[in-house]
Amino acid sequence: MGKIHDSIGDRLARFLLAQPVFFVGTAPLAGDGHVNVSPKGMSGTFAVLGEHRVAYLDYTGSGVETIAHLRENGRIVLMFCAFDGPPNIVRLHGTGRAVLPEEPGFDELRAHFPKERTLGQRAVIVVDVRRISDSCGFSMPLMDLRGDRDLLDRYHERRDPAYFDDHRLTRNSASVDGLPGLPPTA
Repeated sequence: MGKIHDSIGDRLARFLLAQPVFFVGTAPLAGDGHVNVSPKGMSGTFAVLGEHRVAYLDYTGSGVETIAHLRENGRIVLMFCAFDGPPNIVRLHGTGRAVLPEEPGFDELRAHFPKERTLGQRAVIVVDVRRISDSCGFSMPLMDLRGDRDLLDRYHERRDPAYFDDHRLTRNSASVDGLPGLPPTA
């Protein structure tokens, strides 16, 4: 049966860090707005910062829904599923914020992640966790991990810095619902 945890202890932190993929859910305040669920992966891109704080690296991609929703209302949930070993699903509900590379505190947060994988990074998403719950995960399939895909890294390596500025302006400045996303770079 499900359980509510008081904090992210060592055992729970080990579980979270061992998962190769997790899912991020956010939504705008508008009832007719688009709910967003994004899968996240690549080893080393998630960190436990404390008993009630986690963070993950956010990379330039197709949209900016998570950042736009966090800017509007801060609500976020991260979900981790065990696809091998004992079944388990853990959800971290809280308030999130995007810390951009040009903002104070980014370098301190970025130090929690591997130094390689800097190309294409656009933010560190920090979540102040208010509710930590787990559930059985009995219906989760057993799956074998073959490894991280290197496609995003290779895609970013082929781009020059101007590409990321243009992408930020043309594709990441607003969500699908028109909420503000990333501001233009200085």
